[in-house]
Amino acid sequence: MRRSPREVALDLVSPQRAVFLLLVVLLVAIVVVNPSFAEPGQLMRFLQRVAPVAIVAMGQYFVIVSGEFDLSMGSLVTAQVVGAGVLVGQDGSRTVPVLALMLAFGVLVGLVNGLATTFLRVPSFIVTLGMMLALLGAVMFWTGGAATGNPADEFRQIGRGGWREVPVLDFVPYAVVILVGLLVLALWYTHRPAGKLHVAVGDNVATAHHAGVRVWWVKTRAFVISSLSATVAGVLLVGYAGVHPSVGRGYEFTAITAVVLGGVVLGGGRGWIVGALAGAVVLEALFVLLNYAGVPSTVRSSVQGVIIIAAVAYSALDFRRRRSGPATTSPAGGDAAPAPGRGGDTSTTSPAHSGA
Repeated sequence: MRRSPREVALDLVSPQRAVFLLLVVLLVAIVVVNPSFAEPGQLMRFLQRVAPVAIVAMGQYFVIVSGEFDLSMGSLVTAQVVGAGVLVGQDGSRTVPVLALMLAFGVLVGLVNGLATTFLRVPSFIVTLGMMLALLGAVMFWTGGAATGNPADEFRQIGRGGWREVPVLDFVPYAVVILVGLLVLALWYTHRPAGKLHVAVGDNVATAHHAGVRVWWVKTRAFVISSLSATVAGVLLVGYAGVHPSVGRGYEFTAITAVVLGGVVLGGGRGWIVGALAGAVVLEALFVLLNYAGVPSTVRSSVQGVIIIAAVAYSALDFRRRRSGPATTSPAGGDAAPAPGRGGDTSTTSPAHSGA
């Protein structure tokens, strides 16, 4: 059945696609204000700054699409940054052991968040809020609220280093390579049965449970992924942000803003990880444009708050429009006509037992 021009236009500005249109508009506006931004080297450095936020947003995606929240990401980033500064010190030979320890600590935090949410049945909002305060308190006690020494250059190069004198691109940061690698890995995972279960559980947890899915493990796995993403972001931030107790402050809200802006439904069941990544790039591009326009950086939190409210409201309006209209074809990213009572279409995904 042929679709009308109006239906095509509405799909182009749907919450899942609008973020890409907004990204193009913002990038064009930045280039108009500052033409040098279009130079390959400048663009690579922009992506280097985006990488930690984008990685955290991808981790938050798995938690939100599974129907939960992770508010501990910012404090975990801070804890990992401070831990790296203290444990590595000026001994570059400690880089690999400390990286392994940081990843293990990230897994531990994710397991605690996930198991407390699923087995103790404490709302994830409360569990991760408690974890956020616990980690932040530990960091403040450890450092006295003051900056500590930066780790050895071998460790910092992971976040601020890269390949120079690359043809065309001039400079390729390690952070961008890590971001692309994690995106490829995440896309592969979301197309596997185990990855699809996150969406299935977030869409209808009762149906997933009756289908034999180990819901507790799917949600716990999402929290572990989220904590690991915060750990990787912390490693990158050490490179160019230094070691300070305020480095990761607000990252959890930035990640949630990016995910919501990318069209992922709060409450789970619908979304695309590329949309979450695009949301992070849009946020950073918006802040760059505001900086060029001379808007004080202190309004960032206000901008994020407005974006969250606007994105959720727009998503709700789009949901009601789709429910009242004819079923639409599923766009890339897994969004189709929403199931009754939920915002997502992905309940059609069969929660296979393998990997559950």
